[in-house]
Amino acid sequence: MLMLLDVILLTTFGTALSSCVNFFLSSDGQASAVGTIVSSGYGFICGAYMPLASFDEGLRNIFACLPGTYGTSIIKSATLRGVFDEMRSGGYPEEVVERIARGVDCKVDFFGVYVSTEVSYAVFIASILLFIGLFVLMNVLAARKRNKA
Repeated sequence: MLMLLDVILLTTFGTALSSCVNFFLSSDGQASAVGTIVSSGYGFICGAYMPLASFDEGLRNIFACLPGTYGTSIIKSATLRGVFDEMRSGGYPEEVVERIARGVDCKVDFFGVYVSTEVSYAVFIASILLFIGLFVLMNVLAARKRNKA
């Protein structure tokens, strides 16, 4: 059930982000090209394609400021929860399980502090609301501009 929520949140985030980015574009071709570039680039820097733990600390700190990093973290946590539970029940020490979870970005390292799953959800949901609000504001301002012209 948690994975379904994560997928819905990630889809909503992607829709809100792409709506803001594509707002200024005038054709479907432009939107498609920009969407492809942004989604692949953003997927890379938020840890969807490669764990952020493999990057330099400076880059990890920069990437930890992006809301997509938290979305990637929550879906990885939900997906791998069963694996980590099985490792614990199989006798692996908690420290080992925790280090593996951090190594695959199940917890975001925000300037040396590991962010809890609850905080990751809060940051991610807040960013979704921010992008939706920004998109609504852009539409309201554009409508006002059209009405004045």
